[in-house]
Amino acid sequence: MAFGVAYRDAAVPLTALWTSPFARWGGALSHISSLDLAAAVTDRALRERGIDRLAVEGLVLGWTVPQPALFYGATTLAARLGMPGVGGPMLSQACATSVAALHQAAASVGTGAGPQLVVATDRTSNGPELTWPPPGGPGHDPVRENWVRDSFARDPVTGRSMLATAEAVAAECGFTRGDLDSLAVLRFEQYAEALAGERAFQRAFMVGVELGQDGGDRVRLSADEGVRAVTADGAARLPAARPGGTHTAAAQTHPADGTAGALVTDVRGARELAGRGPVVRLVASGFARVEPARMPKALVPAARAALHTAGLKLEAMDAVGTHNPFAVNDLYFARETGVALDAMNVRGSSLVFGHPQGPTGLRAVTELAHVLRARGGGLGLFTGCAAGDTAAALIVEVTD
Repeated sequence: MAFGVAYRDAAVPLTALWTSPFARWGGALSHISSLDLAAAVTDRALRERGIDRLAVEGLVLGWTVPQPALFYGATTLAARLGMPGVGGPMLSQACATSVAALHQAAASVGTGAGPQLVVATDRTSNGPELTWPPPGGPGHDPVRENWVRDSFARDPVTGRSMLATAEAVAAECGFTRGDLDSLAVLRFEQYAEALAGERAFQRAFMVGVELGQDGGDRVRLSADEGVRAVTADGAARLPAARPGGTHTAAAQTHPADGTAGALVTDVRGARELAGRGPVVRLVASGFARVEPARMPKALVPAARAALHTAGLKLEAMDAVGTHNPFAVNDLYFARETGVALDAMNVRGSSLVFGHPQGPTGLRAVTELAHVLRARGGGLGLFTGCAAGDTAAALIVEVTD
């Protein structure tokens, strides 16, 4: 099942797309609330880009892991950003959260609303342990859930883990351990290219973290933390993540912490904000769900739904990016669409830089837009899977 949505008048100035560095689980951002991180990074991004906060009419907050005081999330964040009269929805849709948040903002702008600030943020480190009172009263044990680990380990509909969905697709398609390892090496090499020239590519959109911790040292983070090099020999030596499986630590992403943002407005407003700079038009999105326990397959119907709705062919895309928590995602997408593996994710992907869930897609869209800009503009497709055997896709167009 899939559907698409076209946007008639929604865009983002290229400079109004940003992301923090991502830090591996247990790293520099592990003890910082994702709301505190979002407030610090968004505030800095708005200041450095000269964005008028008084022009912002709405805020869409995307998250997937509860944080202290999240009940008030969107309004609290807006107040901390100096926008006390601004509110808006909070969205949580696993790894599809970023596309869902951009979709919400674009839909609001399409009905005549003013600029919408999109902020996606998550901390998978130190995820909460939730406890509900005994449902049957005294003598019954309370219901407990580790929000992050239990969600990764079990889809309540199928009883299968996310890794199990990847292994199922690899087995059905005949992808080998060697196929997955080779893809992991390629994705790391592409990410390494983004570090050239003292990270010139990343520095165009990455906003450093600088904030204090209660009773602790000041946290400073200017680049991704915890990315591990992947070589052919190194990948071959890694054990499988599960007995008899094909995925290793190199062929699947790692949980991480981070935030990302965007300012969505109409095309005219985006051009005014951009000055002489490029504009990223939101063309169409697609959402899909596939058969149970086959999550990596969902990238394909989501992408096709977005393309069909936009009246475009995949061949018209000048760049393609994916959210690939597992190497099999890209192998399946390439097999089904004919897109060459080395033509996708040319400056890295979540397989390498990590997976904070909520902001992951927005970082991928930001990198896709900058890849297009470096090529002189054009159309780009992002597509990525999400929990529940779902996926979300987004088509953008970068123009001067």
